[in-house]
Amino acid sequence: MLQGDPQVRFASTARLPNIAVLQHLWRTRGAGSWFLGAGVGITRTVPKYVAAIAAKDLMESWLPQPSSANVQGAATLRSATKSVVAGTVGAVLTNPLDVLQNEMFKTEERVGACLKRLCKEEGARWLFRGCRQNIVASALPIAATIFLTDTFAGWRAASRG
Repeated sequence: MLQGDPQVRFASTARLPNIAVLQHLWRTRGAGSWFLGAGVGITRTVPKYVAAIAAKDLMESWLPQPSSANVQGAATLRSATKSVVAGTVGAVLTNPLDVLQNEMFKTEERVGACLKRLCKEEGARWLFRGCRQNIVASALPIAATIFLTDTFAGWRAASRG
């Protein structure tokens, strides 16, 4: 919405650029502009993590338990596998909501109008637009979170003996 906007070049010279942009938005578009896309953002974040955790739990039951030969290495590989799969599932399933939110930011449309326009202009193609990039941008942090949680839980369990 504001990237590259010549009206907002002042922000780069302001002492507090974020505050300057918020003030500009308030004056030019009203306080509601601060929250454009927030509903979609929340609506996409919760299902993304719910889907990721469900996939992680499913992978937990499908993947074989580490053998006694190389428990640490096998456990790390198992954790990495379920983390990457979980992150990817969460990112792919919620990709349409990410596209919708990005379009709302670009066009300043409300959810319904934006959804209607996307369906009319692109049919079902918009549902998959940017999915590859979204997997990198969304799946990686989710996978890292799950992997590190497993790692820390393993360390904690090992220290308790």
